[in-house]
Amino acid sequence: MDAFFASVELIDRPHLRGTPVIVGGGGRSVVLSATYEARRAGVHAAMPMGRARRLCPEAVVIQPDHDRYAEVSRGVMEVFRSVTHLVEPLSLDEAFIDVSGAVRRTGTPSRIAALIRDRIADEQRITCSVGIATTKFVAKLASTRIKPDGVLVVPRNDTVAFLHGLPAGALWGVGEKTEEALRRLGLVTVADIAHTPAATLRRALGDAVGGQLHDLSWGRDPRPVVPVRPEKSIGAEETFRTDTDDPEVIGRELLRLSERVAARARSAGLIGRTVVIRIRFADFTTITRSRTLPEPTDVARVVHTTALGLYRRLGLDRARLRLVGVRLEGLTEASSGHHQPTLDERPAGWREAERAVDRASARFGPGAVRPASLVTPPEDRADARPRSPADAPGQRRTPRSGHAYDPLRYQGRHPDGREWGDHPGGIADRLSR
Repeated sequence: MDAFFASVELIDRPHLRGTPVIVGGGGRSVVLSATYEARRAGVHAAMPMGRARRLCPEAVVIQPDHDRYAEVSRGVMEVFRSVTHLVEPLSLDEAFIDVSGAVRRTGTPSRIAALIRDRIADEQRITCSVGIATTKFVAKLASTRIKPDGVLVVPRNDTVAFLHGLPAGALWGVGEKTEEALRRLGLVTVADIAHTPAATLRRALGDAVGGQLHDLSWGRDPRPVVPVRPEKSIGAEETFRTDTDDPEVIGRELLRLSERVAARARSAGLIGRTVVIRIRFADFTTITRSRTLPEPTDVARVVHTTALGLYRRLGLDRARLRLVGVRLEGLTEASSGHHQPTLDERPAGWREAERAVDRASARFGPGAVRPASLVTPPEDRADARPRSPADAPGQRRTPRSGHAYDPLRYQGRHPDGREWGDHPGGIADRLSR
């Protein structure tokens, strides 16, 4: 899709068409998408919002609506699957489609591309660009080269000529550091790479990267379109509004992210074996640490305990952090996992408690039930009541449900205004026992 997030936002804002629009959050978040008018000013995805505003001060900034994007994405994927079942999604707005089996029924690949583009424009009111080639790699490049709202066909016999006119950075696997290494060798274009012996590339870049780049430079890409790809990891990360070195703030954010990751895993019916944390310092240096668990899990308490242990073992000594992230890897189907109970283990534990939280959140909305340490204190809310002597600075008030020293005991709001657990046997009372 062309500038997908921005295009979706313009569906209900037609008066903004033809003007610079940026989709992104506030503070220190990054650009999710931008219209081509904003891109001409130098704005691009993943750019810090502060820099994007400076480059294009006249742009209209819109907060992202991920539910809306997912809805449009489902419609787009339905159009693809109406042509063929061989659809390999790359993201919400992009997919590889093998149409070799649809040619006899639907027409030439160019005809199929026209049908897809017309249906997406009619049904979803956004535009897309299509690249057609004999390999996934070249089709991807073609779709990028023809944006926005175009179709580019690269016939088999023209593949090498098409590739050799591109810069070296166009090849998959060529990032900033690899491009610098190629430049030091005097390799600036894809043609330069193609006419360099594969052995030389392997010595300079390593066996895997060197061999892959040599193959791609000649259009060799044997990978088929894979309709279903198992999810390899589930993760979440957050950039702080200001750099922080407060262990309590970092610990709460790790808890929030662990809750989000575990909930997504349970929703997808997956369990993971390895917990990974990602730490980015104020100078943008980024490190990761991981630990493999004795058995796979989808329990937030386990994920958080592991993530917090990884963070504490770093011994950062009050180093200021810009971003933290939590990821669950080594995913398998939850139905294939086996839990070995201990002799003193209770029949119902944290897994059952968190599934009860999932059901409450599905009924009353996200955040209806959450760990007590993630509940906004009354004095921090806009409707805060006047402070009483008991709320004097230095005195910590224990939540009515939950426990001051156990952040994973749950506290939530009743839809009628009462707190869960206001009465014996309430949901929070059951979850906190």
